[in-house]
Amino acid sequence: GRLRWEHWLRPGVWDQPEQHSKIPYFNLVKHLTSACPNVYSISRFHHTTPDSKTRSGEKYTDPFKLGWRDLKGLYEDIRKELLISTSELKEMSEYYFDGKGKAFRPIIVALMARACNIHHNNSRHVQASQRAIALIAEMIHTASLVHDDVIDDASSRRGKHTVNKIWGEKKAVLAGDLILSAASIALARIGNTTVISILTQVIEDLVRGEFLQLGSKENENERFAHYLEKTFKKTASLIANSCKAVSVLGCPDPVVHEIAYQYGKNIGIAFQLIDDVLDFTSCSDQMGKPTSADLKLGLATGPVLFACQQFPEMNAMIMRRFSLPGDVDRARQYVLQSDGVQQTTYLAQQYCHEAVREISKLRPSPERDALIQLSEIVLTRDK
Repeated sequence: GRLRWEHWLRPGVWDQPEQHSKIPYFNLVKHLTSACPNVYSISRFHHTTPDSKTRSGEKYTDPFKLGWRDLKGLYEDIRKELLISTSELKEMSEYYFDGKGKAFRPIIVALMARACNIHHNNSRHVQASQRAIALIAEMIHTASLVHDDVIDDASSRRGKHTVNKIWGEKKAVLAGDLILSAASIALARIGNTTVISILTQVIEDLVRGEFLQLGSKENENERFAHYLEKTFKKTASLIANSCKAVSVLGCPDPVVHEIAYQYGKNIGIAFQLIDDVLDFTSCSDQMGKPTSADLKLGLATGPVLFACQQFPEMNAMIMRRFSLPGDVDRARQYVLQSDGVQQTTYLAQQYCHEAVREISKLRPSPERDALIQLSEIVLTRDK
């Protein structure tokens, strides 16, 4: 009944949810402790292979700097897409496009565009349609944040009050809709039906992922699969499909489309696993949002599910969604006493390794190497 790590890394596992709904829960603790007795001491740069240097051997620059070259005026351009007459609606819709986000998604998309273009025909040019995908990805992402904050009744994000906190729930729902509508118009303007299909899938996944998060599995065996499927749909699908979209625009080879998709999927899942770790290890000031937030929402993320294997008494708390007084603090203590954080970090590392394995199939370029380096940054970030 035990499953190895590799199961969760199989290409396609998340593309057809039915495939993994009947999988028994696997005993990761034993597998991990044997495979990796001292997970936490894994060097920060656990895969500085010859691959992650450029061919001539010089050290590459910061991936964020490299990505930003093609994203100058990103937020200004997004605000231009939100041409709205009503001043209040405009202010709400522009609220998170203040240039203070990490812009993690647009940067991956911009780097992927160049990596695919160079791979295909050594082209140093980024198409306007590819840059538009970076904007659209950030718009879809932001619309989903506005809506998630309504669902979670959240009061802070990125170190400021949420849209729903300032303007109320009803208007926040409409603001999210408006951002999504502007993204749809920008997408239609690109005029490529394949790309429209790819990014429409993302919107469906975001909704289904949120639904998965609202429900929960009592069966311990199904819980981890449920959690990873939710993680794919809520976080990784946007990154995977945006990467695929720019590859479709830049290169006719379906093999390249799949590489782009797999890189985005794996880096996306790793990104969210680390996010779930930071909810336990980081202080609120660093994150710009309150910590232990997931527990307070009744959510059992990776660190909790791993901790539950060491402390089965957590099961009852998971079942009642940490709803009794003291549940949140007790669960937090259990997680911090367990290897939950290390194991989740290790799982994220596996996904990053897989992302690097995929992107390394493209011909070398500064952008490809920046995407390799980005997998490192995903694992070592603290906010």
